[in-house]
Amino acid sequence: MRHRLVSATVVPYALLAVLTVVTVVAERRSSGGSLFIDLALCALAAVWMLWVFTLHPAWRERVPVMAVFFTVLIVITAVLVVREPWFGLFTPAGYIYAFRVLRWPWQPVGVAAVAVVAGTAQAYGVDKTTLSGQAVYVAILAANVIPMCGFAWFSRRGTRQNDERDQALRKAHEANRRLAATLAENAALHERLLAQAREAGVHDERQRMAREIHDTLAQGLTGIITQLQAAEHAEADPAGRRRHVRAATRLARESLSEARRSVHALRPEPLRTARLSEALAGVAGRWSALHGIPVQVTTTGTARPMRPEAEVALLRCAQEALANVAKHAEATRVGVTLSYLEHEVALDVRDDGDGFDPARLTTGVFGGFGGFVANGGGGASGDGNGTDAPRADRGGFGLVAMRQRIEGLSGTLQVESEPGGGTGISARVPAESAEVDA
Repeated sequence: MRHRLVSATVVPYALLAVLTVVTVVAERRSSGGSLFIDLALCALAAVWMLWVFTLHPAWRERVPVMAVFFTVLIVITAVLVVREPWFGLFTPAGYIYAFRVLRWPWQPVGVAAVAVVAGTAQAYGVDKTTLSGQAVYVAILAANVIPMCGFAWFSRRGTRQNDERDQALRKAHEANRRLAATLAENAALHERLLAQAREAGVHDERQRMAREIHDTLAQGLTGIITQLQAAEHAEADPAGRRRHVRAATRLARESLSEARRSVHALRPEPLRTARLSEALAGVAGRWSALHGIPVQVTTTGTARPMRPEAEVALLRCAQEALANVAKHAEATRVGVTLSYLEHEVALDVRDDGDGFDPARLTTGVFGGFGGFVANGGGGASGDGNGTDAPRADRGGFGLVAMRQRIEGLSGTLQVESEPGGGTGISARVPAESAEVDA
């Protein structure tokens, strides 16, 4: 673009200056009147170019003004060519302006007009009064018009292709900008959803703890009060009094155990001094020593810090899974795998125990991981035969609580099992670093 602007503002004046000097030298012996007319026409052309094109850049975008400018300049050039043939050397300036100021489809018309003036200058010595001379003149004009109009057509085609390419690039840039904006909006939405999920998880955990305290500690204390009151009224019956005191003592111990379990559930001791993988290994080691079942703990991927609530959720899932294996699975081997993936962290616990039919989860009658039931207990059947519901109710928070804990972190929980084929549980949470909450 800058090259074209320099050509339009410098070359025409240079050509006109050289031709003016040539005119003065060639006509120094001619009559002053003829030289004066040529010089006047050269001056008119220079002033016309200077005023309309050079000094008023804004006019270059006005199509009617540029059409008048080009027409007047070609007329002046034609008059100069008719008077002196060497002014045909000024026609390159006409071509420059034709390609610079004329719009399609008038551009080839202007190019043809310049070519006619150039051909007329070239055919200055041809005798146009004869038929053969006229044929030569027409041939010279054609030799100028056809190539230059063809060049104008190819130039137009190249310009159109460049415009289409620029438009495609602009559309691509706009699409990329919109895509980046959409990705930013999605990222912000994802962060809000995660925050809401965390808040919902905290709310659900508080509700769970409230239900658990009500169903265990409050009921236990109520039972203790009832037994002590009964003991007070049994002063005349020493045996009955001792029975009520023993019952109150047993309820107190059970309530103390539940209180300790609830405190541990809120603040996992293994995670205070170790990483999640080390905490899992410690929990599995203690569980294996207690129940005599070998546990293989495996960690894959590159370990990295996680949000505390995510670590707590995975640790609790592992503890509950191992507890249910001990209660119901009759397993001889257990495998615990912690996998650090690109976008998530996965915990898998598998045993080779009795297993169960996952389709019976909704009925609450199954073995293996039978502790995973909606009522938060150890399963509708603590031993897999559906006959020990009271004992099952005391078994743990179950599958629903585990699922709520994991899904509260925008994660997923899956249980796979089949009768006689063992059971597997897979918990996955987003692999967000601890800095996300900072």
